[in-house]
Amino acid sequence: MSEDVVWVLGTHMTKFARYKDKDLIDLASEASLGALDDGGVNMGDMDVMAAGCLYQANAAVGQRVQKQIGQTGIPVYNVANACATGATAIRTVMMAIKAGEAEMGLAVGVEQMGKMGMLGGAAAARGEEKVFEPGGRFGAVMGVEGRLGTNMMPGVFAQAGQEYAYENDGVGFEQFAKVAEKNHFHSSLNPLAQYQKAFTLEEIMGGEVIAYPNTLLMCCPTGDGSAAVVLVSDERLKSMPKEVQKRAVKISASVLNSDPWTEGAQVQPDVNTLTRNAVDAAYEQAGVGPEDLDLVELHDCFATAELRHYDNLRLCEEGGAGEWIDRRGPWRDGETPVNVSGGLLSKGHPIGATGVANVYEVATHLRGEAGDRQIEDAKVAMTHVIGLGSACGIHILEKSGL
Repeated sequence: MSEDVVWVLGTHMTKFARYKDKDLIDLASEASLGALDDGGVNMGDMDVMAAGCLYQANAAVGQRVQKQIGQTGIPVYNVANACATGATAIRTVMMAIKAGEAEMGLAVGVEQMGKMGMLGGAAAARGEEKVFEPGGRFGAVMGVEGRLGTNMMPGVFAQAGQEYAYENDGVGFEQFAKVAEKNHFHSSLNPLAQYQKAFTLEEIMGGEVIAYPNTLLMCCPTGDGSAAVVLVSDERLKSMPKEVQKRAVKISASVLNSDPWTEGAQVQPDVNTLTRNAVDAAYEQAGVGPEDLDLVELHDCFATAELRHYDNLRLCEEGGAGEWIDRRGPWRDGETPVNVSGGLLSKGHPIGATGVANVYEVATHLRGEAGDRQIEDAKVAMTHVIGLGSACGIHILEKSGL
């Protein structure tokens, strides 16, 4: 694999919303054409394409998008990796460039979920009939969902938060709610967010409880949207005009991993260990530490998840996530701004799009083009996604030094 740097040349994101007049391919085409235009290139310049989509993973999304924006015969990879789908699409194009098979490529993430409802949950190993003979992969005699842990998303992340609160002082319902307060406020500055309304702490804590401690306003919505990036090799970028090189954003680290074996994960998904392993590898790969980050877009599918990931990503002292949110460390005017887009809680979470949208967000800040939500003098940023199953994708990006 080449040691040459890979750069973000162009990027674009649709507004996250619920679209009745556009379909999946409309959204992906809009983001793809926007990213190509932003980079000053076209489909004829692309050597590879990756399309990330979870709920139409078997529908040749990449090829269908090409029929709208240009068919040139290049290889297309259709990828699905739970909530890490978009990050996996980026990494797929990046690896093709690193391998010397491509100089430039397009990665697009897209999802159309509408009001899909509660996600997650495993089918019973067998029916609830009174047959007491082991069956299925796990030898169960009855369904285990809700009896031995849960795979329902609200339950998984409620449990993760409650475990952290149990293990560490200064963490409770209010600290989790403060995460949502921050992200809803941040979204009020983001015109592409699905929701752009600030809420008081009292409104958040007084909302309908979905899975304690997460109330409705502490849970991300489903929705529709797409984001895309054009990636380019270092050698190809050097042949481009200086003004193009100045807007390019360096990818200093790209890490994708999965669960190692942990005892507790046999009952309840472990969202912590693989995140810690991935971020440690990313920091080493990029040659930076958490103290160097100017902003972070992390996977806040629930408020409890974000608080837990402050610790997992080394953004605060070990066990100190409650104290960090209390002193406003992750607010846009704090020590390390987190989810200045509004995060999944308010920006929205069309699953296949999220990993790419995170890169769009931080690249926009590193370019100094984020408008009212701009983090001043941003030079280094990180994105993080987790897809239960599990997969963790982390990218560290840096502003061009030109």
